[in-house]
Amino acid sequence: MESHFIDLLRPFLKLAESTELEIGPDTDLRRLGLTSMQAIELLFAIEDTYRISLPDEHMNDTTFATAGSLWRAVAAQLPERTGEADT
Repeated sequence: MESHFIDLLRPFLKLAESTELEIGPDTDLRRLGLTSMQAIELLFAIEDTYRISLPDEHMNDTTFATAGSLWRAVAAQLPERTGEADT
């Protein structure tokens, strides 16, 4: 995962606003305070930042469960990484 992606996530995770908490691929986003409403706001922020559009099939609890699962969905849409799912 890119550090820029982690920085983008932090404001949406009320229990991870401190930069001291490490966010990794297995980090449970709900456990750190991501609500359904914040997930929608996060989606808009991701799409604006990366200039992508996540397909409807990625709009589910599984995609937004962990930082890694969300990153894989994002990375799959990046032009220079289409097909890759780096974690």
